[in-house]
Amino acid sequence: MADMEPPDRKPQPDGSDMGWRALGYLLSGLIFWGGLGYLVDLWLGLPKVGLLVGMLVGAAAGIYLLIKQMSP
Repeated sequence: MADMEPPDRKPQPDGSDMGWRALGYLLSGLIFWGGLGYLVDLWLGLPKVGLLVGMLVGAAAGIYLLIKQMSP
């Protein structure tokens, strides 16, 4: 009886947890990559091209992470 251990079960996240995670992935990707693009703009003297590219890359990275996280 002492050697019986409960099975390893991960608690299943509810809808609000997954929603907050999705929002976090998207916002963090946009902020990080957009900020990096903005710094490249300042460094090279470009007219907000790096910011736009950085935000697009950040959105794509956030969506990729969401798909990877939600797939079985």
